[in-house]
Amino acid sequence: MAKRAGSADLPLHGGRVPAWLGERMTKLGAAISQAIVMEYGRDELLRRLAHPFWFQSFGAVMGMDWHSSGITTSVLGSLKRGLAPLSGELGIHVCGGRGKHSRKTPDELVAVGEKVGVDGAALGQASRLVAKVDSAAVQDGFDLYLHGFIVTDGGRWVVIQQGMNDARGQARRYHWLSEDITSFVEAPHAAIDGRGQGTIVNLTDRRADASRRGQLALLGDIGPDGIVRELARIDPPKAAPPPAQAMLPHLVLPDHHDVRAQDVIARRLHGNLAAAAERGPEDFAELLMVPGVGARTVRALAMVAEVVHGAPCRFSDPARFSLAHGGKDGHPFPVPITVYDKTIGVMRSAIATAKLGREEELAALKRLDAQARRLERHVTGPSVEALIAEERAASHSYGGRSVFGLEHPPVGGEARQDRG
Repeated sequence: MAKRAGSADLPLHGGRVPAWLGERMTKLGAAISQAIVMEYGRDELLRRLAHPFWFQSFGAVMGMDWHSSGITTSVLGSLKRGLAPLSGELGIHVCGGRGKHSRKTPDELVAVGEKVGVDGAALGQASRLVAKVDSAAVQDGFDLYLHGFIVTDGGRWVVIQQGMNDARGQARRYHWLSEDITSFVEAPHAAIDGRGQGTIVNLTDRRADASRRGQLALLGDIGPDGIVRELARIDPPKAAPPPAQAMLPHLVLPDHHDVRAQDVIARRLHGNLAAAAERGPEDFAELLMVPGVGARTVRALAMVAEVVHGAPCRFSDPARFSLAHGGKDGHPFPVPITVYDKTIGVMRSAIATAKLGREEELAALKRLDAQARRLERHVTGPSVEALIAEERAASHSYGGRSVFGLEHPPVGGEARQDRG
């Protein structure tokens, strides 16, 4: 059966991603995806995308609003733009999108099929079935408005789609993974993200098999009019409660915009910081001598390295990853443009040299992540509040920027000249 990963709350946010951030998200998203494919293979990238915790952390490390529904749209859009020129090299194709773009998905898949030799028509049919299940078979009060379909040259795919409930100001994201899927109508989801809204109709639940078969039998035996007559005679059922279902991970994304201490697992954060301080000078000695690349960039790289190499259990606190490059709305702090650009530069350099057979830089990122896990067991560090305050005070020196504009030195304070 398809793997079901869990659920999460997604506050519904409007607005657009500014061009200055969207361009950088495209570059960093493509670089992270390339690193994952080079290290673990393209099927592993699909598994990551199908994991709701990793997906949210991926968007957070790229500078999006760490907790909002906008991560879904922006991440898929960035991947579609960033991976398109690499599709021949990586064998990964991103189709679909929001609104009218979602309706073009089957046609895009047919074009991919003709290009790489897979059954595009069958992929298009899968796309329609996935959308139909989450809009009709699962009736949970959320109207679908986004459908992303990522497929490999080998025909494996992941679908990420999202619905909204305007009345509640919430969104729900649904993850599908083709790996081991045997049915579109029985427990097919890799994950469903969204806050519980009470009792819903979910005809894809395994426990609904008898209901699905019964509905078809009734429709064939007595027709619609007969069903109406039978409903009028039925008393409230006194059935036994359904069997208990295994508990699934549930990521609760709060409504508040600011990052708070309870949103971050401190020991993991301190591990990231300590690894950057201890491993950074050793592994990135040459990089640190390049003008503009400093300790702050290595700290961001420690979190990017975890997104590339971390195990699924590492992503239960996606807010932590927003401490790498901030957020477009200024939370936890404005996006440090100089740091972001250096992170992109280091990632691109590591990938380029690895293609030439020199994997030292990519290996250094992996060691940085491993060191963070070792150190987090016993190191301590600044509080989340103190770290955010420090970042805000220095934001102007890192080229800090948000949707509200560029950051300026504090009134009466001295401008710092940090390189990042």
